[in-house]
This record gives sequence, structure tokens and C-alpha cells, in this order.
Amino acid sequence: MKAILFDVDGVLVDSEPMIAEAGSAMFAELYGVPVNPAEFKPFIGTGEARFLGGVAEARGVDIDVPKAMRRVYELYFELIPGRLGAVPGAVELVRELRAAGIKTATATSADRIKLDANLEAIGLGEADFDALVCGNDVTRKKPFPDIYVEAARRLGVDPADCLVIEDAPEGIRAGKAAGCACVGVSTTFPAAVLIEAGASHVLPDLSGGLKALEGLESRRRNAR
Repeated sequence: MKAILFDVDGVLVDSEPMIAEAGSAMFAELYGVPVNPAEFKPFIGTGEARFLGGVAEARGVDIDVPKAMRRVYELYFELIPGRLGAVPGAVELVRELRAAGIKTATATSADRIKLDANLEAIGLGEADFDALVCGNDVTRKKPFPDIYVEAARRLGVDPADCLVIEDAPEGIRAGKAAGCACVGVSTTFPAAVLIEAGASHVLPDLSGGLKALEGLESRRRNAR
């Protein structure tokens, strides 16, 4: 385990409910379409363009995706002050890994503007990671492996020596396709869904810290 690659929404920050709330508000405001936040769930982890476009396709609504994304981000940034918190143990784990000399990177399909806002909300920043990789850095978002391949490349580590931490099945599939080991956190989807997508283990959150990850890695190696 030479590097840890973190998804962000649902892994470091408890943001999935708020971005869905912002998406629902955008559809109502711009297109007069009532959308239940649960309708976004199949598109979690794929980046905001697909997150919104997938719901629009399912509803048969023709949307201006760039305009819709801009408004969703505006609404999201209005929602998060005082509400957006860290996933239990996330901040502590990032700092523990840094202190232990283990390389870390974000690998989120979200745009950099959202990544920065999410990290700032929980007291983290660029200096806490060895690399920040986001949806702006690749053409193909999750479930394609590109984000995780790029994160490993920037760290100078083979993907096979990286551990991905994800909350969504599409992200697990991306990590597996990149050749990484994947651990799920069941903050957004049930453990069974993440295991089915390819996670070797699932944690409820990150409160176990580095010790918990090392225990999972040891079990994974012994099972091979």
C-alpha cells in the first residue's frame, strides 16, 4: 500500500444529499420539473454533467448542461455553509497518512471548483495531499479508470500499489478497471452494492484510521 486515492463526495465529505438537493432545486427553477433527490442516485460518482444529464434523459428533459451545472454549483455553495461536514475519521485519516509518509491524492469526477469548496469546508486543502485530481483533468469520468490512472501517475506509483476508497459503485468499477485495490465506505450505498461492484471490503466510515486500512490490506493479501 504505497498510496491512497480518495474519492471526495461521500468519502471525505458528507455531500451527496446536498448536491442532490441542489440538483432538484435547479430542475424546478430552470425547467419547471419536480425531481426527487433519489433520482440522482444512479449517477453518483460520474461527475456533475452526467449526474444532471442522466436525470434529464430519464425524464425526457432537454437541458443546457453547462448552464445547469453553473446553477447547481451556485445552489450547492449556498447550501453547504454550516451544513457540510466531514465523513467521520476522514480528516484525521488524511493527516495520519501524511504523517506516516504514505502518498495520497484525491480522485473525484467533480470539477475543481467543487473539490476546493468541499475540502475547504472540512479544513483540508492542497497542502494535505500529494496530488489533487478532479474531473477537469480527464475526458472520461468514472466508471472509466482514467481518473485513478492519472492520480497514480502523478504520485509516481503503479496503480496496483494504490488503494482506492470509494462510496459509489461506479467509482469502485473505475478503481478496479485502473488496477487498484478498492475499499468501499457505506455512506451512500449499502455494503452489498459496493461488494458487488468489486470492493474487497466495506467500512461504515473512516473512523478506524490507518490501522483499519492496514488490517484490511493484510486480509486482502492473505486471501490472494
